[in-house]
Amino acid sequence: MLKEERHQIILNEVRIHNRVLLTDIADLLNVSADTIRRDIKVLHDDKKLKKVHGGAISLGFNNYNGVVNNIYSLDKKTQIAKKAIQLLKDGQVVLISGGTTNVEIAKLIPPRLKLTCFTPSLQVAIQMLNKPHIETIFIGGKLSNNSQITVGGVAISMLSQIKSDICFLGTNSIDLEEGITEFDWEIVQIKKAMIKASKKIVSPSISEKLNSVQRYKICQIEDIDILITELEPSDEKLRKFANKKITIL
Repeated sequence: MLKEERHQIILNEVRIHNRVLLTDIADLLNVSADTIRRDIKVLHDDKKLKKVHGGAISLGFNNYNGVVNNIYSLDKKTQIAKKAIQLLKDGQVVLISGGTTNVEIAKLIPPRLKLTCFTPSLQVAIQMLNKPHIETIFIGGKLSNNSQITVGGVAISMLSQIKSDICFLGTNSIDLEEGITEFDWEIVQIKKAMIKASKKIVSPSISEKLNSVQRYKICQIEDIDILITELEPSDEKLRKFANKKITIL
């Protein structure tokens, strides 16, 4: 495989999943980890992604000032966010994890809504600052530099004291057989705790993440109550998910 082809595949994976691990990409392309390490350095130097320990993250995900920049498939994520906010009602307790799609949901929540919002996501919390009727409670703990969410025992302990009406669970990969999966063990533990802390689980996911799998499992597909994509609910790609008795929006 040509270097240019490898670079394109790496960029596609980073844009879809926001972050990739060097070893996973090496396995996917059947090349050495050193080759992928060099490829990632070139792409980092070309300002096409950001190199981090053990892999790479997208430039849009590596965003610390709250300004939209280089968000992959922003139009699709905005469509998802518009569907998601229709689930919100005054008086709800809402739990929102991290991820670029969830940031778009947070941006579009109408300021008039009276909600209590718990989040471990720095970016989601920032979006709530200009919404005067939303009480935002930041779930504390160790802040992950790469994911920009809190992880670890303190955050999990705090989540154990919550029972939210609805949880928007950031989705890295979703598959009929393997359920929702992630590549970061600490994030997996936070998301497991969020599921336990919620009455209803919503998976907002661009369709490119459907039928993809990462190394660590968060939950079974049956644990999801609602799946939101940019597609029409009747789209053939969603039929098998609907057959699992998941509400499709």
